[in-house]
Amino acid sequence: MPRACLALTTLLLATACATSSPPPAPQPPTASVASEAAASMPASVDDITSDASAVTASVPVEAAVPTPPPATPAKPRLTEAQGRVLLNQLLPAKMPDRAGWSEDIIDAFTALKLPYTAELFCAAAATIEQESTWQGDPVVPGLPAIVWKAIDAKAGRYHVPLSVVKTALLKPSPTGQSYKTRIDNLRTEREMNDLFEDMAREARNLSLPLNMANPIRTGGPMQVSVEFAQNHVRVWPYPYPRRGSIRQEVFTRRGGAYFGIANLLHYPAPYDAMIYRFADYNAGRYASRNVAFQRAVSRLTGRELTEDGDLLRYQAGRPVGTSSVESALYTVAGRLKLSKAQIRNDLEQEKMNAFGSSETYKRVFAAADATAGKPLPRAALPQIRLVSPKITRKLTTEWFAKRVDWRYQTCLSRKP
Repeated sequence: MPRACLALTTLLLATACATSSPPPAPQPPTASVASEAAASMPASVDDITSDASAVTASVPVEAAVPTPPPATPAKPRLTEAQGRVLLNQLLPAKMPDRAGWSEDIIDAFTALKLPYTAELFCAAAATIEQESTWQGDPVVPGLPAIVWKAIDAKAGRYHVPLSVVKTALLKPSPTGQSYKTRIDNLRTEREMNDLFEDMAREARNLSLPLNMANPIRTGGPMQVSVEFAQNHVRVWPYPYPRRGSIRQEVFTRRGGAYFGIANLLHYPAPYDAMIYRFADYNAGRYASRNVAFQRAVSRLTGRELTEDGDLLRYQAGRPVGTSSVESALYTVAGRLKLSKAQIRNDLEQEKMNAFGSSETYKRVFAAADATAGKPLPRAALPQIRLVSPKITRKLTTEWFAKRVDWRYQTCLSRKP
């Protein structure tokens, strides 16, 4: 099921109402904290953007920088020309506009300074295929009915009959068609985004007591967060000419692929298997590392913790209150020789690479390893249930990660 088919439904509702391990993969460039700007990272499952994603919370962006030369001789990186040859060997033989997709992926890797390797190419390709089945602007079956249902639910909370809303939406839009006609003829997520952009700009003219802000938070062939894209350009230059906003770029094939690849690969991850990056793409950066940490905390404290990769509680993108993980850690603070302030300060880095070097992380694992009598895993798949009006069976972040990993392994089988 293409991810785009579900993106609009839940986003509208949110606003209206929010494996097997492959051989170790080469890591992309190391990263430094280039900005404290917020980026969209899933934090719960109330606002699914597809059959494989969750709500967003704001966290710092970490932008990649080139990797320094290793101490021992390494295999030279492929040139761009060599990378093109390799990518063309890896992509499916039959797919829409194969040449165009190849160009977009190569351009994204070049702009992001990612190495041209089979592992990274296949990670990007597998994610695109899972999210959109290689459709630059995927068609969403039954989109008009989905949108009207969401608008009806939203209007109902304001005690406004849907018939009144439809009458108001008979007014002409900037395209010359009425808003109602445009909704009735919607086919793709990009069309939906354009519609809501126009509705937001002309909210006063519509004379409706509803919040007309654009509810669409993710889009494009990789269903990347608009907020992530807007903040990524603050720490890494966008390489393409822009005809409009970054939001509009996300809904293009080229821009959507660029930002999706950035979200997937443009940060350092402490994993020896690509499947954990796929899980992070669904649940939020470092979620797989953090789930392993949650398990270690459970072992130390005897407390059962939700394995979702969130170490703090968030509201409007900011940590609030005391989380269950934090509370559990306080019970062993003396044993770990950590103050509550130190624990809190370290946990606030949970969405960043730096958390893996924090005293809280190191001391928890040292104690948990000693208790277990062996080193515990440093990564584990988040156990998050995916919820959406379009989902009729039990799907989880683990399902998503394994599904993408299967595509990844299939891609690698084409490696020359």
